[in-house]
Amino acid sequence: MALESDMTYLKRYLIAGLLVWLPLGVTIAVIKFLVDLFDRSLLLLPLQYRPETLLGMDIPGLGILLSFLLILFTGVLAANLLGSKLVSIWEAFLSRIPLVRSIYKAVKQIAEALFGSGEQTFQNVFLIEYPRKGLWTLAFQTGKNISEPQRKTGMPQVVNLFVPTTPNPTSGFFIMADRSEIIKLDMDVDDALKMVISGGVVAPDEKRKALAVNVTDSASSTDKQ
Repeated sequence: MALESDMTYLKRYLIAGLLVWLPLGVTIAVIKFLVDLFDRSLLLLPLQYRPETLLGMDIPGLGILLSFLLILFTGVLAANLLGSKLVSIWEAFLSRIPLVRSIYKAVKQIAEALFGSGEQTFQNVFLIEYPRKGLWTLAFQTGKNISEPQRKTGMPQVVNLFVPTTPNPTSGFFIMADRSEIIKLDMDVDDALKMVISGGVVAPDEKRKALAVNVTDSASSTDKQ
């Protein structure tokens, strides 16, 4: 009995130790992988302009700074009139390459839906019965179809939905569903994306949201008085 008790405590302590070190180790490994990945962008620079040549030493993480500045510069360029014309010319060139055209357009549309604004963003979160009856998954509304699909299917309201995969929400598939067969959720898009990425581990905090709504309502009532 004493041996079994000691083994139970030993197992408990080992699990407790793993719960401390495993997430830390994985986090460090992921950060190291990302730093190494971005540092490879320094290879785009001519040899005489690389940090190890100018400074005489290799500084980990400079690739992240270079990538950030490159993305920022590209964004500034694309946001003005001249830059938008250059981007249009570049996209017109890519659209002439069969395989590249399909991949580029698909990735761009998903990126605009995830990071864009206005009509490009996901509008609502729905529950759809998939992959079989009795099982449900999250889907994001990308628009409402009132053209040929609605006429051909006879559905009163066709909703365009993007069903993301876990843990990578940039991949998934597109479906058109009858509005009467799907359930609209109150959760916002950000909370739904967190839920998808985490595989359901991170769920929306409904109590916190309800408290925030109550506080807002109370403040509004006080202002009216």
